[in-house]
Amino acid sequence: MKHTTALSGKTLLITGAARRIGAEIVRTLHAQGMNICLHYRNSMQEAEALMNELEAIRPDSVSLAQADLLHTQELPRLVEETLERWGRLDVLINNASTFYSTPVGSITEDDWDMLIGSNLKAPLFLTQAAAPELIKHSGCIVNIVDIHAFRPLKGYPVYSAAKAGLKTLTESMARELGPEVRVNGVAPGAILWPEQEEPYGEQHQEIIQRTALKREGSPEDIAATVLFLVRDAHYITGQIIPVDGGRMLAH
Repeated sequence: MKHTTALSGKTLLITGAARRIGAEIVRTLHAQGMNICLHYRNSMQEAEALMNELEAIRPDSVSLAQADLLHTQELPRLVEETLERWGRLDVLINNASTFYSTPVGSITEDDWDMLIGSNLKAPLFLTQAAAPELIKHSGCIVNIVDIHAFRPLKGYPVYSAAKAGLKTLTESMARELGPEVRVNGVAPGAILWPEQEEPYGEQHQEIIQRTALKREGSPEDIAATVLFLVRDAHYITGQIIPVDGGRMLAH
């Protein structure tokens, strides 16, 4: 299959993309002709399976990079490995995230380090490491935020604060890295429920009914929005696009 899109031959580095929404983003951008450096932490089997799936479509188009994003000193290595394999970096997607509840009274410093580290600190330092190469190629960054960056989720104050920080980091980096690099975010709503279902088990349908569209979204909805921001949104930067079926319209 011959790829002739604007993204053909360009390179993406994406974090936490072996599974779920990240994997769908990878499939979508790979289909546009991009080469992929796919980061994972523990999901080696899923990462290898996704790589094999995509390599069967287009050989020599995916590489894997393992790292614990909480180890800040490892982040420049992800950029270095991307450049060693592909010779360039055009797009960075900060997708990796940790999500769990921290009710007031139970919050520990470890909770803070984990949730702020994965959702805010890692995107900051990976962006800093990638910035020179992205500037060189007039690249772009997409951060996967959350509608709870705008409206905190009860029982999740640290997670909500981390995603609010990522929202502001997105806006700040758009100013810092412009005019060469565009920086935007996508804020998923009722898209893919936590695998443990908690806290949403009994509230699943209730939350869907609060959306204006009265239905659940899909990972494909997120991937399509990311594709728009990467390929088509040449005059958009510093914006966070909620993909929530109108959930934020509800009071």
